[in-house]
Amino acid sequence: MSGMRYAICRARGKERPGSRVVERNLLFLAVLYLMAGMITLYLDESMAPTVLAVVAGLIVAVALLLVHAYWKASNFRGDRYLLPITAIIISTGLVFLFRLDPYYGLRQFIWILLGLGALVFTSRLLLNFRFLSDYKYTYALFGLIALILPIFFGKVQGGAKSWLDFHFFQLQPSEFVKILLVLFLAGYLAENRAILTAGTRSLKGISLPRPLEWVPLVTMWGISLLLLVFQRDLGAALIYFGAFLAMIYAATARVAYVLSGMGLFAAGAYTSYFLFDHVRARVLIWLNPWPYIDDIGYQITQSLFAIGSGGIFGTGLGQGYPHYIPLVHSDFIFAAICEELGLLGGAGIIILFMMLVYRGIKIALRARGDFSALLAIGLTSLLGLQVLIIIAGVTKMLPLTGITLPYVSYGGSSLVANFILLGLLLNISHEANDRL
Repeated sequence: MSGMRYAICRARGKERPGSRVVERNLLFLAVLYLMAGMITLYLDESMAPTVLAVVAGLIVAVALLLVHAYWKASNFRGDRYLLPITAIIISTGLVFLFRLDPYYGLRQFIWILLGLGALVFTSRLLLNFRFLSDYKYTYALFGLIALILPIFFGKVQGGAKSWLDFHFFQLQPSEFVKILLVLFLAGYLAENRAILTAGTRSLKGISLPRPLEWVPLVTMWGISLLLLVFQRDLGAALIYFGAFLAMIYAATARVAYVLSGMGLFAAGAYTSYFLFDHVRARVLIWLNPWPYIDDIGYQITQSLFAIGSGGIFGTGLGQGYPHYIPLVHSDFIFAAICEELGLLGGAGIIILFMMLVYRGIKIALRARGDFSALLAIGLTSLLGLQVLIIIAGVTKMLPLTGITLPYVSYGGSSLVANFILLGLLLNISHEANDRL
């Protein structure tokens, strides 16, 4: 029987279920890409040569291949393209962090190993993830507590009070709350999808849900404002609410929810512009940063200079001047990539993220059941929105929000949370592929 299934898969041009040949081959290319970058840094005479970068690259390469070997041995059937795509993205980030500051490069190297451990842990412990839908209100409670803690005990960093300082390391709870939020929404929307879609009241021929069904929309609006007002975290508020709107549209296909949500968020953001100086400052430098080039507009103007000086092909790895950009290792690492790798390098990063989003949507379309599909859409929306918002901010298409570029920017909380996100997506695809 297994031989017949193998023959059918070969005839269709597909891999045998459980085979991960494509993933292995692509990972080898990602490893070569990573080591080429690290060796280039080592051989560059303009920078202090360090063996540490090459060793770190080798260890990360081995770790990636070990993850693949474990999945192959355990007959894991998750998507075969997600890990190689992510490997190229994290390799780019690691190379640039060692280029910008070996201190941050070394710390990112440690976080990558922890993130890969979280990925394996998620793909093993939560392989049968459907039980997660039974604890949706527990996620809501823990998420709310995690958001409240930084308000009282948080540390202000980058203008946002969203960090908990444990002396040895810092933790940003909002990075993990976003996953809890998606789990809660996936469970809630899957359970109430019929009511939210059909509506129980009629207004001039238009069916509307009862006021009770509007509670999630208003609650999400309140949570977003909580982040915006008390933590000054505009980026997280926008990501949370955007992911929620994407999920509720996927669940109901009702544009009214999306338009109402956008109206609520716009009203809150408009009010915040007049109430809070940090929101007003970011809007001012978004509209025209040049009058403030020596003050609040210095960061974004230096980013624009860096992107412009890179041209199409870039100045070359190690040949640019990205250190003129404050916080270039976190919020503005995309500008450093564009300066030294050019428009082609920046476009390549964007295309890789587009491929991740495409695979996530494809997983959602093939998912078994409403909860699985909504969870995949929510996780993919989180990733896509975060990439869109930070790249648009760095290039002055949107106001700056202070969030990180997933898998690229320095940040342990973001890196580990996004590896958990990746693991959940892989588990959903494993369940769908298990039918083959």
